[in-house]
Amino acid sequence: MKGAIFGVLVCAIATGPAQAAQKAVSTTPKPATTKAVAPASRFEPLERWKAAVESGDRGALAALYPAMQGAFAQTPRGRFSDPNEEPEFWGALHSRGLIAINPKILQITTPQAGVKVLTLRIEMTMRAGAGEQGVFVSGGQVWVEQGGNWFIYRSQRTDLLLKPVIRLPEPAKPNPDLYPASSEAQHDLDAALAAAKKDHKRVLVVFGGNWCYDCHVLDAAFHSKAIQPLLAANYHVVHVNVEDGTANTELARRCEVQPDKLPSLAVLDPQGKLVTSQRNGEFDNAVKIGMGDVSGFLEKWKPGK
Repeated sequence: MKGAIFGVLVCAIATGPAQAAQKAVSTTPKPATTKAVAPASRFEPLERWKAAVESGDRGALAALYPAMQGAFAQTPRGRFSDPNEEPEFWGALHSRGLIAINPKILQITTPQAGVKVLTLRIEMTMRAGAGEQGVFVSGGQVWVEQGGNWFIYRSQRTDLLLKPVIRLPEPAKPNPDLYPASSEAQHDLDAALAAAKKDHKRVLVVFGGNWCYDCHVLDAAFHSKAIQPLLAANYHVVHVNVEDGTANTELARRCEVQPDKLPSLAVLDPQGKLVTSQRNGEFDNAVKIGMGDVSGFLEKWKPGK
């Protein structure tokens, strides 16, 4: 499921440009005009969507899902062109015991003017008997803009899934720019190797993508008080964006990692020689690993070891 949302939403743009959607939107009632789009970690229209879900306001949700030519919602039950499908699903959560919702933006792209593609992990707290239960939905939304107003053109989601126990720290707000453009990989690697030659550190190459939640969790561990000093003292970190598994495949091959098992790590010496790599995606599931696994890997492969 890791790459399913990402792939379908990219195809959604490729198979249905926004012009037709924008034309259809122009004939629908407009919600309040929004301000300019905020930095990538926040998208104001999504905040309005979140507020409507939290309050169970199906009218406000329906205004965000107007009938548009080519619009659809991809759900576990199939693909629906009915604009009421998603307002009904999300609007019903309030009465089902929704306490809080936190849509985390993992990736946000602008494939063309007036279009935003969001890859999301939507975490929720629900009432469960006398207690509470954590659940989440993996999903994505294609938003189109018309006259300063944003509407959801296409979407995809899973059902509600139980939130697993993750022993690594999780980011409250993932950085959608954690992995730079895939075209930057070799430049970033060359710069890291040049720096490593000067200070005799090693280069930690992290293969992943912004759409991958496990990649964001690993990065949160890297920035923790327990790991960050060890990382900073011994490594220069390079994030290599493999996108949907088809970018930087030659670099992945040279580093002996599998671009479909993310995140995967490789360690290079200052001359660019491969010291070690995760050939089997040892860190590709944040549920399986803990802080000791991360610190143990970094300690084992630091310079002088």
